[in-house]
Amino acid sequence: MKPTVYMEEMDAFTYRDKLAGDSVFFIPVGALEQHGSHMAMCVDAALTKTMAGETAKALEAATGGKVNGIVTAPINYGFRSQQRSGGGFHLTGTTSLRGTTLIALAHDIALSLMRQGARKIVLMNGHYENYQFAFEGMQLALEDARAEGINDAKIQLLSYWDFVDDATIEQLYPDGFTGWDLEHAGVMETSLMLLFFPELVDMDRMDPELYTGLPATLPNYDVLPIIPSYTPPSGCLSHPGESSREKGVILRDTAVANMVEAIKREFAWSYIR
Repeated sequence: MKPTVYMEEMDAFTYRDKLAGDSVFFIPVGALEQHGSHMAMCVDAALTKTMAGETAKALEAATGGKVNGIVTAPINYGFRSQQRSGGGFHLTGTTSLRGTTLIALAHDIALSLMRQGARKIVLMNGHYENYQFAFEGMQLALEDARAEGINDAKIQLLSYWDFVDDATIEQLYPDGFTGWDLEHAGVMETSLMLLFFPELVDMDRMDPELYTGLPATLPNYDVLPIIPSYTPPSGCLSHPGESSREKGVILRDTAVANMVEAIKREFAWSYIR
């Protein structure tokens, strides 16, 4: 069986051995959400699982193999897509969870890991709207673990795009950066998909009649019921036309390196170089 950082690809005995060592567990949380006509709908879950895997491998390398990186199976569904950051849950294909469901999933996964012996957990978010619900699930899991006598667990929550620094943003967005909320199906996600899953991207599918009004101009408030006309016809919120595999490499390398540093800082291993 091949060496892997992905828990679902391990046999139970290999997993048990890794668990007995110094391990960091990554819980990827994504979504099933439309990403225009040029990309598959699995983007958020696929990219988050992969970025967690890349970070787990980089962490193992940074510690000389003294720390195991273990990536759990991802949460493939996320909280409702918001019009101002994901196009909106009215769009065909976007299939979402209630906030309470996401809280329960995050809670149950984290608590199960802690009961097995996990003490260092990184929840990696890949869908803008998930964060607060994932946060609540992690906090509740930590409270329940403490009630069971597990007092030495620590959880770090992060969204991988927050680790792309300002210098990299200036390099990749020379005409100006509109913010991560409007990057839905834009340059970052498309470039990373071109790097990791090129077979799930078709740049020729960007019909000029659909890819108009980008970046989106949206009100600074939400309206319910959703007003469909506020969302650009493509469902994207910024234009992916300047995406490339090369930009995907830069985004991956920058975010992974910065996430490894953040993980090292929070879990404070004395033997990490």
